[in-house]
Order: sequence, then structure tokens, then C-alpha cells
Amino acid sequence: MDKGIENLISARKLLKANVEKSKALGLSLEKAGPRLNEINQRLPSLEVAIRPIRAQRDALSTVGGHINRAVVPAAAVLKVFDAIHGLEKSLSDPQHNLQGYLGVLKRLEEALRFLGEHCGMAIQWLGDIVEYLEDHKVADDWYISGLKKALDSLRRLEVGEEKGRLDGGLYEVALNRLENEFRRLLTENSVPLPMSSQSLPGERACIAPSPLPVAVIHKLQAILGRLITNGRLENCVSIYIEVRSSNVRASLQALNLDYLEISVSEFNDVASIEVYIAQWGKHLEFAVKHLFEAEYKLCNDVFERMGLDVWKSCFAKIAAQAGFLAFLQFGKTVTESKKDPIKMLKLLDIFDSLSKLRLDFNKLFGGAPCAEIQNLTRDLIKRLIEGACEIFWELLVQVELQRQTPPPSDCSIPRVVTFITDYCNKLLGDDYKPILTQALVIERSWKHEKFQERILVNELLNLVKAIEHNLETWSKAYEEAAPSYLFLMNNHWHLYKYLKETKLGGLLGDSWLRDHEQCAGYYSTSYLRESWGKLPALLSREGLILFSGGRATARNLVKQRLKAFNEAFDEMYKKQGSWIVADKDLREKTRQVIVQTIVPVYRSYMQNYGPLVEQDQSSSKYAKYTAQSIEKMLDSLFLPKPLKHGSSFKARRLSGKFNNAVVDQYKASPTVTA
Repeated sequence: MDKGIENLISARKLLKANVEKSKALGLSLEKAGPRLNEINQRLPSLEVAIRPIRAQRDALSTVGGHINRAVVPAAAVLKVFDAIHGLEKSLSDPQHNLQGYLGVLKRLEEALRFLGEHCGMAIQWLGDIVEYLEDHKVADDWYISGLKKALDSLRRLEVGEEKGRLDGGLYEVALNRLENEFRRLLTENSVPLPMSSQSLPGERACIAPSPLPVAVIHKLQAILGRLITNGRLENCVSIYIEVRSSNVRASLQALNLDYLEISVSEFNDVASIEVYIAQWGKHLEFAVKHLFEAEYKLCNDVFERMGLDVWKSCFAKIAAQAGFLAFLQFGKTVTESKKDPIKMLKLLDIFDSLSKLRLDFNKLFGGAPCAEIQNLTRDLIKRLIEGACEIFWELLVQVELQRQTPPPSDCSIPRVVTFITDYCNKLLGDDYKPILTQALVIERSWKHEKFQERILVNELLNLVKAIEHNLETWSKAYEEAAPSYLFLMNNHWHLYKYLKETKLGGLLGDSWLRDHEQCAGYYSTSYLRESWGKLPALLSREGLILFSGGRATARNLVKQRLKAFNEAFDEMYKKQGSWIVADKDLREKTRQVIVQTIVPVYRSYMQNYGPLVEQDQSSSKYAKYTAQSIEKMLDSLFLPKPLKHGSSFKARRLSGKFNNAVVDQYKASPTVTA
């Protein structure tokens, strides 16, 4: 019985234990439900992740071999990539340590080159893996697509297409910094020259530009060396041209070169811009010999290692952008202006300036990159020579045409006389004769004709001959003899006095000069005889000394003769009051002769016979002048009028030629022999 109770107790305990276990199992099942749901949701991704495990055994073993072979080169690539990240911290500001920066940049470049050259093996094996995975369905399409994109990036890096984009453009940024340092060095060391418009080429100590310091040039060359290896030469050249042309332009602006932009419509004739033409020659010489000579040398220093074509092309662009072409355009504008003799001198001035700079032009602008400057210069020289020679050969025709114009009413010297004589002396002077001869030689050579210096001399002598013929013609145009004689006296004296001891006078000869001196004296005597010399005869004493008719009759004779004298004097003084004797010495001499001819006779007459009329109520009508008042009036004759501006002569229009200038008239007796 006891045994039965024990069995019951044991059964109860067992049953109780099973109940407890059932409860615990129930609780566990309740907790396992959510976990099973979570596992059920993750199963698709887990299935993709473990798919290679589900592949066939042979495929899995082959994949392992491919992976093992690719690990070594891939690890080397990753190691270099990590090294590149390490170099990034060493890329400091190139301004503070350029050599260090260039060294790091070189190592970075070498690392990138290593990646490009040595990742081929890794790419090849990785490509095999991707191809195997795709062929054997070991991985899904999304996974295969990601691997292919990564391989494409590696292949581009290998051929250099994306070298600079490594790590978001680290190498590209480093090169940009180096370009900025190139610009900074140029900008901070390119300072416009401190000068003014009064600075002359001869003042070299004041205006000669200082080149860039040697240390700066070396830095620029070092930067160029690094940038050129990365295909950035064009960028560097553009920066250099921009900075240096701006610097030269700023230097030129200090000279007030606004006149270079003047157009033909903005001035009447060349004489009105004569001051600009004089400045142009000095400014051009300064620009060529100082500014552009310095730029030429600097381009060579900086880009010497890049080759002749590079630095000469760079210099040509600097010259063009700095405004050098404006100098040539100004010269062309002058050639397009209206023609007159003064223009010929200015064309010769411009040609002379260019001739003096010929060697400098050939040196600076002789290369192919400066073809535009060469063409414009050649065109300008052609225009200058043709324009100057055309005016020179037309001078004689223009002087001859002046014979058709009337002589000056004031009997003065026509402007064409003074102009042509002065003009010929200028052309024979040291300033113009060599350059005119050079221009004529070139012009003849273009026509395949030989030039002889005597041609120039003969042409100038022909101009003087034409002036003499004009004088003779003009003198005959006066209706009366007196103005004709005064006109001839004036002009012959001018030719004698103002050509004596001159270049032109030397060509004409002493005999020619003496002839004109004698002619001046002859016409002076003739003038006096035909005018003032007639007045003394009106104060005749005839009939007054032997007259026996009484005092009243004598008074009437004196009144008649004084009246006739006064009327003749007044008429002559009024008529000749506007006549001119330009030369001071000749004017005083002529006045003196007139005074000596009239005043003593009048004084004596009035002393002897003046009392006969002075007591008369109408005495003031006959004793109108005193000897002193007559002398004072005569001393006021022949004064020149204020000079008008204009040094050229107005030429008649001939086939549209010589549209601008100013001429009067002229005449002479002795002839010129060539």
C-alpha cells in the first residue's frame, strides 16, 4: 500500500512538472511569433546574400581562385590610393612654399601615374570575376551592375581620362592653385611705369622699365614646367597675356594717347593736328624701344623652354592687346586726310620715325605671329611714300595755277612766295632732304625707274622759276604803274634778303641773288618816280619871283599850287594807305626816300610863300599841312597787317588734288637756271 502511495506521489510530481513545462513552452511560443515574422521578412535579402553558397560546388571553387589572384594587385592599388590621401595634407599654400608644393604635386602626379599604369592587372582579374559571376548566375543583376560601374571608373583612370577627378578632384584643385599662384606672381610684380606725357625717349633713366626679378622668373618657369605636363600651357599663356598686356596698356595710358583714336572727320587739315604728329613720333619710339622691347625680352625669359613659336606668339598678342595697332592706325588716318604741302612734311615725319625704328620693328615684329603688325606697317609705309611723293610732284603744277589769280591789292608779298621759298629750304635742310630722297628713291624703285639726286634739286629750282613767272604775270595785272613797281620791289627784295645764306640761295647762286637785289632797287626808284616823286613839281616857283602883277596875283598862284598839291597828296596817301612793305628795313628806307623827296621841298615852299596865304581867312584850306604833319603821315605808311594763321597755300583744285591749303600770289624778273 505504501508503494502505491509513492507511485501516486511520483505521478503527481511528474504531471505537475509536465504542466510547468507546457506553460513555459506556451510562453516561449508566444514570444517566438514576432521573431518568426521578422525572420520571414528578412529572408529575401538573406537569400540574395547567400546565393553564391547555393551555387554549384565547382562554380564556388572557381570564384575563389579568381578572387585570390585579384587580391594582390587590388591591395597595391588601395595602398597607393591611401598614400594619395596622405599627400593631401601636405598640399599647403604654394605662395609660402612653392618648391615644397611642387614636390608634393610631383609625388601626387607619380602616384596617379602608378594607379593608371599598375591597376591593369587588378582590373583584368576583377573583370574576369564579374564576367564569371554574370555567366554562372552566381550574383544577381543589381550586384553585377554595381561591379561593372566600378570597373568602368578604374578603366578611365587607367587611360588618364579621369585622372584629375580622383577623390573629388584633388589633383585638379592642386593644379588650379598653381595657376592662381602663377597669376599672383605676375600681377604683384607687373607695375605700370611711373611717367607722364612729358617723359621723352631720351630720358632713359626715368622711364626704362624694370624687368621682373630673376627670382620671380624662376618661380614662373618652375610653375610652367609642372602645368605644361598637365596640358595647361594655353591657360598659362592666356594669364600671362592678360596681365602683361594690361600692364603695358596702363603704362601707355599715362601718356594721354587719346589722340590716336582721332578720325579724319575730326580735323580740317594736317596742320591742325601737327602737335599730335610730333607727339606720335616720340611716343612710338618710347613704346617700341622701352615698353615692347622689355616685353619681348620678358616673354623670351619666361617661355624660353617652350620654344620660339610659343613666346613670340605670346608677345604678338600682348602687343596687339596693349594697343600698339592704334599707333599704326593713327598714321593711316593722317595719310587719309586732305592733301596740302604741309601734309607732305608730316607724312615725311611719320616715315622718318618708322625708318629710325626699322631695326627695332624687324626684331620685335619680324616673326610669323606678328603678321598683322607687319602687314599694317607695310601698308602705312606705302601710303606715306605714295602720298608724300604725289604731293611733291604736284607742287609745280599748283604754283603755276596761281598765275590765274589776281595780284594782292596791297602790293604785298603773296603767301605762295614766302611759303614756297621757306618750303624749299625745309626740303633742302638736314631734317627733310635725306628722308625725302629716301622716299623718292623707293617710289622710283616701285616704278622700276632710277633716281638721281639732281632730280630733287631741279624740281625745287623749277618751283622758284614758276614763282618768278608768276611775279611777272601778276605785276602786269595792275592798272597803274606805281602799285606794280611797289609789288615788284617788295618781292625782289624778299627773294634777295630771305634766300641769302640759305640752302636754296646757295643752289640759286650769288649772281641770281644780286640780280634780285638790283631789281629791288630799280623798282624802288621807279615806284617813287611814278607816285610821290610827282608831288614836288606841283609846288613850282615859276612866275612867283619875276612876277610883276602884284601881291594878290602871287597869292592866287600859291593858293592854286597848294590846292593841287594837297589834293594830289591826299589822293595818293588815301590810295597807298593800305599798301604794305613787309620787310622792316625796306619799309623804313622807302619811307625815308619819300620824306626826303617831299618834306624839304614843301618846307622851303611854305617858308617862302606860306605867309601869302596864312593871313587869308581861308588859309587853313591851302596851308593844310605843316612839314612835320606830312612827315608824320608818311611815316605811318606801309605798315603790315596782323599775320593770319596758316602756313600753307590755297591751291586750285586739279583732279581733286590739294583740297586744302592757302595761296596768294607772286612775280620776279631774273630767271632761274637749273
